[in-house]
Amino acid sequence: MLLKGKSAIVTGSTSGIGLGIARAFAKEGADILLNGFGPQDDIETIKADVRALSGAKVEFVGADVSKEDDCAGMVATATQAFGKVDILVNNAGIQFTAPVHAFPTEKWNAVVATNLSSVFYLSKAVLPQMLGRRWGRIINIASAHGMVASKEKAAYVAAKHGVLGLTKVTALDTAGTGVTANAICPGWVLTPLVQKQVDALAERKGLSKEDAAVELLSEKMPSKQFVTPEQLGGLAVFLCTDAAAQMTGTALPMDGGWTAQ
Repeated sequence: MLLKGKSAIVTGSTSGIGLGIARAFAKEGADILLNGFGPQDDIETIKADVRALSGAKVEFVGADVSKEDDCAGMVATATQAFGKVDILVNNAGIQFTAPVHAFPTEKWNAVVATNLSSVFYLSKAVLPQMLGRRWGRIINIASAHGMVASKEKAAYVAAKHGVLGLTKVTALDTAGTGVTANAICPGWVLTPLVQKQVDALAERKGLSKEDAAVELLSEKMPSKQFVTPEQLGGLAVFLCTDAAAQMTGTALPMDGGWTAQ
């Protein structure tokens, strides 16, 4: 129970990476505020599942993280429910692909707002209380695309590079306070977002979904294996422990060797 007595907000946590991290935190005893979208029945099932892992408190707020007022409201709700927010995981993200010259401006704005501006909004909202208690963990889920680029992903790559820059500044602004800020940079994780890319590749090339997944992995990841939400959850838990108290401002790849090339 490494996180007993701690509370966490995890954005984009009704599926994929975010849910994997929320589950990992709950197993270690943390209270969790889930965030995302989905049918109410599904959300209630997810809440019950996460709560059953340790009996910790689990709440849900369907805030739109691209809006500053929603982000501030989510922090306020978590603080009221749990008494404080010790850990913030900025995970929510969306994707759109097109060449730069054909990239719709409204899609650019949406991706940047959700993937980058939300990290600023939530960090700004939660830091005063973390600094006041002289303990806090901000974990930003960036991407291998925060370190390297791929074609037709202008907004996503720009936003994720921005997340790494913001992580470093947050670390410097909080150095020595007991608050840390770090980024995790996953490679391909078989989330609903990545599954859409696998499906698109399969349709475009007339491949089975299994062959499309192998082709997608082979292009970038020497391991040719997906990263799992459980593995990312384990790394996120480590960043919240005393062992990581002097780890701040880092970008930690978990990408099967993608960015080692």
